[in-house]
Amino acid sequence: MKTATPAMARAINDRLALDLLLERGPLTAPQLRELTGLSRPTVSDLIERLTQGGLIEVTGESGEDRRGPNARVYGLVAGRAHVAGVDLRRETISVAIADITGRVVSSRTRPVGGDLVELVAEVVAQAAGERAIDNVVVGAPGLVAPRDGELVSANDVPGWRPGLVGAWSERLGGPVTLENEVNLAAIAELRTGAAQGAEDFVLMWVGDGVGAAVVLGGRLRRGVSGGAGEIGFLEVDGTAFCNLVTESVASRLGRAEFAARMAKGAFAFVTLLDPGLVVLGGEAGQAGGDELAAEVAARLRELSPAPTEVRASTVEGNAVLQGAVLTALDRARDHVFG
Repeated sequence: MKTATPAMARAINDRLALDLLLERGPLTAPQLRELTGLSRPTVSDLIERLTQGGLIEVTGESGEDRRGPNARVYGLVAGRAHVAGVDLRRETISVAIADITGRVVSSRTRPVGGDLVELVAEVVAQAAGERAIDNVVVGAPGLVAPRDGELVSANDVPGWRPGLVGAWSERLGGPVTLENEVNLAAIAELRTGAAQGAEDFVLMWVGDGVGAAVVLGGRLRRGVSGGAGEIGFLEVDGTAFCNLVTESVASRLGRAEFAARMAKGAFAFVTLLDPGLVVLGGEAGQAGGDELAAEVAARLRELSPAPTEVRASTVEGNAVLQGAVLTALDRARDHVFG
């Protein structure tokens, strides 16, 4: 077993302190010592390094003791880096810009039209203003191949063509990642929504499209080709599932019938994966709320002996956009923080 070098130990300690500041907000040196278990000299050194590196700054003084260096409260330099999350759909594109702390500082929404390279670059630039963007994550409907990050099926996005990810990266001057939009919504549910604290769950998405995302062991599962969760292709009672539970169909059906159809789709995941939790998302899934979730759970109990909780999405606003921002922040923080 190799012992960590001094440089590696410093890097580990610095990241530990930065993650604590992200999680808890501004902290004093004594608080950092208590939370990290590091010695006074070690914490003093890392504070000096991070301050000189432009990663943290003094944001005020502690209420308990306003004298001496320990009275200083240190926080992250929020403007040290910014990221862009993009939700690209059939008809609209939405962009959110967030600083390194995760605070959204700007957003834009526009109709989709024209060349997609120009469209994405223009809307991101408009939202960013004078801010440099460290990382961009784009969510779009369709299968995204895990190996090369390109969209395999792009029928739902007008004007899509191969090579767009590379063109976006070149145009925006930084890394761009493409991800299936329901997968990004699942990240938002896991981190801020109905699936917080869950290691395993399935997000069933019914809105302007029908799909699902699978999280097992706390990790998003995409499958070899990126097709994990493409429940819309599943045949239920002789009909493709995507035609049984569209948003327009949901508006015509009573809640009991819609819940029965949703339960048949969820049953496929329960039978194969036994996730223990199904989250109903998308416009139709979220609009049904706790009542629809309870009805789907009751139907599932009739179909499967595996105990499965069903919850309505609790992510406020655009879950896809939030998942894109969270994913971009993970990448940016690894880049900036080390």
